Amino acid sequence: MHPNSAFRPQQDELPALLVREIGFAAIFAATPDGPRVAHTPVLMSEDNATLRFHLARGNALTRHLDGTTALAVVQGPDAYVSAGWYAATDQVPTWNYVAVEMEGIARKLNDDALLDLLDALSAHHEARIGATPPWTRDKMNPALFGRMTGAITGFEMRIAAWRPTIKLSQNKSADERERVAAGLDATGHGALARLMRHLGGDREQP
Repeated sequence: MHPNSAFRPQQDELPALLVREIGFAAIFAATPDGPRVAHTPVLMSEDNATLRFHLARGNALTRHLDGTTALAVVQGPDAYVSAGWYAATDQVPTWNYVAVEMEGIARKLNDDALLDLLDALSAHHEARIGATPPWTRDKMNPALFGRMTGAITGFEMRIAAWRPTIKLSQNKSADERERVAAGLDATGHGALARLMRHLGGDREQP
């Protein structure tokens, strides 16, 4: 989390919206073997209170995660910002990025809740890609599907703290932000440039 308050989102709903839109997170936790991280698709509850995900049973984090405080990090577009893009002198390079951190206690899901999670995940993403008809697990051999789900463990993390960072040059003037956005466009980072233009706002610092 960046310490500059200029990079805190002003819209309360924005962090959860970004989590839903990106849909993929790194899950960090301390284990007896040291800190570990796993990467997984995530599903946010409608009330933005919980995050559900699943991990392979063989993952180094899985056997230690139940009842443990975890940190989930969802990252959006990011890119280097050249100091040469500014009109002002005596500037330094920086990095613009979007990241949402969520902290909470992770709890293991039972088998029925894991199936609910898998069904909800596939339904959500099949709808996003416009699949017609959408894929559902009834297209699979039940025994094979059962063996595959037996190799994963589902978790639900109740979110106790949100720490979002939306670093989009909000500490610069509108003209300088547009120069940076143009530089990002020119270097193949159009998604980040679009976020700057839509979310950066006019919050120039004294």
